Amino acid sequence: MLSPNPERTKGKPAPVDVHVGRRIRMRRVRMDMPQAALAEAIGVTFQQVQKYEKGTNRVGASRLQQIADALEVPASYFFEDMPGERKVSGAKPNLHPEVTEFVSSDEGIALIRAFTRIRKKKVRTRMISLVKALAEEGRN
Repeated sequence: MLSPNPERTKGKPAPVDVHVGRRIRMRRVRMDMPQAALAEAIGVTFQQVQKYEKGTNRVGASRLQQIADALEVPASYFFEDMPGERKVSGAKPNLHPEVTEFVSSDEGIALIRAFTRIRKKKVRTRMISLVKALAEEGRN
């Protein structure tokens, strides 16, 4: 008999499942693809896609390959920047987990989309200064 996954606690998804789900969502949203469209492309319900994205349901290898094909990325994309990943010499540095979490959140996506539509560098620089000032004000 196989022993249970040591990373998975009862009722909570394993960190790798959460990470893969976030990467699925991040790529899907970046492609401006609704959950229903991804679901149709891989032959599941949109509710199942929601569960994959939250990490509550694990994605099997063949399903992950279907998702990768639908999202036009290699399957390895979903494991990039995973916390606790062993470093390979010459490999690019990992993103901090809070960055991955932010870019896969609704607020993060909205902010990134709006910010990238600002064409003037001076305006973008001022926006960064404003956000930094607001963050500093929140500390006091």
